[in-house]
Amino acid sequence: MAPMTVAGDEMHALVERLYPLCRSITGDGVRATLDIVGEYVPLRVHEVPTGTRVLDWTVPQEWNIRDAYIADAAGKRVVDFAASSLHVLGYSVPVSATMPLDELRGHLHTLPDHPSWVPYRTSYYKPEWGFCLAQETLDALPDGDYEVRVDSTLADGHLTYAEHVVPGQVADEVIVSCHVCHPSLANDNLAGIAVATYLARSLAERTPYYTYRFIFAPGTIGAITWLARNAERVERVKHGLVLACAGDRGHLTYKQSRRGDAEIDRVLRHVLTASGRPHDIKEFTPYGYDERQYCSPGFDLGVGSLSRTPYAGYPEYHTSADDPGFVSPEAMQDTLDVCREAFGVLDRNRRYVNLSPYGEPQLGRRGLYDSLGGRSDAKEAQLAMLWVLSLSDGEHSLLDVAERSGLPFDTVAAAAGALHDAELIKA
Repeated sequence: MAPMTVAGDEMHALVERLYPLCRSITGDGVRATLDIVGEYVPLRVHEVPTGTRVLDWTVPQEWNIRDAYIADAAGKRVVDFAASSLHVLGYSVPVSATMPLDELRGHLHTLPDHPSWVPYRTSYYKPEWGFCLAQETLDALPDGDYEVRVDSTLADGHLTYAEHVVPGQVADEVIVSCHVCHPSLANDNLAGIAVATYLARSLAERTPYYTYRFIFAPGTIGAITWLARNAERVERVKHGLVLACAGDRGHLTYKQSRRGDAEIDRVLRHVLTASGRPHDIKEFTPYGYDERQYCSPGFDLGVGSLSRTPYAGYPEYHTSADDPGFVSPEAMQDTLDVCREAFGVLDRNRRYVNLSPYGEPQLGRRGLYDSLGGRSDAKEAQLAMLWVLSLSDGEHSLLDVAERSGLPFDTVAAAAGALHDAELIKA
């Protein structure tokens, strides 16, 4: 894994800054999150009204919460939303009541196997209220009456999402998507947001070949809303990547697109293998994050998902143990580095046509051999030129060349650049 860098530290600081906010699939917590991300990269924020039909779904009512607690007979808050946004069942309807503990238990969620952790639970599409707390807290509650209050609103409003676009040399797009709906969960949400933000900043330092569109949206309903509102232009999307669980200390995992042979799949397989990093490549399944929306058969986009330990693959998943201490600057930096490497390959992966296909062209006469003088990899670079010439038939890409020859992609791309400058190949 790469050593700690400034970017890794800054991403971790962004996670810590976003961590206290109460996010959900709608509401002011999402807006506050996007306001902060907007300090790092300019965002275009979209507000979609409640009731809007988006594919087979409908934008729900907007949920906001100001306070929530359970208080004992002495007025002491034994569960307090102010201490952690995880303490309230997401989308809890308003409640103000006093009830005995036996009745209250039906609205309480714990993790008996991890008695000191608080679970993350939601009820987006079924009116309900509830609290999440540590099992050890529940075990310590005496019988008696408790005051229960959820000061929330569930009313017509908007679903909020945002986009950031890095212009490229062509209008064809690569989408990078992350979800912004989870409350205080550092790995499953915030690390992906941080990596996406710094990836956007990195791409803006150059003019990439593709146009890169970053989508910051609530999970499932947000991606569905984006697809519904962009159905006519979604054909521009040539590649895509969903970022999630991007900061834990596990090794990287790439989940392939539904196609399985999309260019982004091949690029990630190549980059991860060539880097020597421990990693896993997983087949597509219709369960997970928003790759399943982008890859749905009607759209069938070439969108994969990059994470470290996959969703639900670590005990801390969807619990209070997924805090800023669970993610590391080094891991987020490593995820960012792989994204940079992958998009560097994607941007340069061209198909060329050999303009001198009858026999091997004389490279020395064109000064191509001389240009390699003094290079430690001169023999490898020369071999790369021969491979590029051999496979420049309009059918094979530079990634094909690298995989078939076993040569590094950077070496192959450099050879193609030299041959192109010498007018021996054309794109």
